[in-house]
Amino acid sequence: MIVRSLQLTDFRNYSTLHLALGSGVHALTGDNAQGKTNLVEALVVLSTMKSFRGVANDAVVRKDAASAFLRADIVHDDLREFLVEIELKSAGRSVAQVNRKRVTRTRDLLSVLRTTVFTPDDRNLVHGAASLRRSLLDDAVVSLDPARQDTINELERVLRQRNALLKESGYRPSASTFDALDAWDEKLAAVGDEVGRARAELIQELLPLAQSSYRALVGDECSLLLAYDAPWREAGLACALRESREDDLRRGSSTVGPHRDDMVVSLDDFASRTQGSHGEQHSLGLALRMAVHHLVSQRWGTPPLVVLDDVLSALDNKRASALFERLLSALPYRQVLVTSAHPLPASPRITHWLEVVAGTISSCTQDEQ
Repeated sequence: MIVRSLQLTDFRNYSTLHLALGSGVHALTGDNAQGKTNLVEALVVLSTMKSFRGVANDAVVRKDAASAFLRADIVHDDLREFLVEIELKSAGRSVAQVNRKRVTRTRDLLSVLRTTVFTPDDRNLVHGAASLRRSLLDDAVVSLDPARQDTINELERVLRQRNALLKESGYRPSASTFDALDAWDEKLAAVGDEVGRARAELIQELLPLAQSSYRALVGDECSLLLAYDAPWREAGLACALRESREDDLRRGSSTVGPHRDDMVVSLDDFASRTQGSHGEQHSLGLALRMAVHHLVSQRWGTPPLVVLDDVLSALDNKRASALFERLLSALPYRQVLVTSAHPLPASPRITHWLEVVAGTISSCTQDEQ
């Protein structure tokens, strides 16, 4: 799939933008705070209805504007054409359309545009909180099967309701509270088992791809292992919820289930989260992203659009050049957008050079970056 053009109105620092794109690697250069990340963020929003920067939709609406409008013209490998349009409102519900027909589910957008985003924070996929690894797994599950978004949403809804009941019950739950808990436990066990199973199966599929991706990045034959840490799965979530009920009531929250699980990343039998070096964790985080990208590419028969947002910023020129070439040689792609506030390494893979200045974009040459 290729995004042929992108139009923005009142999105972040873009009052208006109409940008023609094509296949290949697009280098977006310019000083900090000019709008490079804002542009690639818009493409991700068109795919998922949410920002990869972890902000609410109203935060991306330009100051003093009521709404932001995003539009992308997309063509698939089989030459089918799609027009995706989204209105993000500063107040109220956002609206999305595909080929002028309103859609209400993320799955409807993912069937048209899929994206893989690499950021400098990818080290946190290994070093950071378990919630980041759970999000990686759940996002991958949905990318592979967009209908699974309903399952993820249902898990979050049931957990909210169960936790609210636990908090309201206090230390002296009534008989009606126990009856309500029985009902919510039944729902949580059903959806939780499904989510746990999907994550565990995904990790098995990701493992060989993560191993090969890590080798492509660092050139080492290290032993990389991924394991799903979900002790409740041995006996099932229904049993775990019964055993944890007293503790849940005391704490006022659900203490077991998919929302507490983790993916353990190990390198040469050492837990990378606590014992890996900064460089190892960074490479492992990139390898995990690459593995998901490979798997989604295989499942759909075409690679997602790739965003490399400032991933070379912390490296010297030699290491940046090596990482850039290794990433692009190891990743299947049709279209790549790479942002950088520093000069990018000379590479014949870059087919388009664009300079971003204060929300305007113009073509440039490598020498002008």
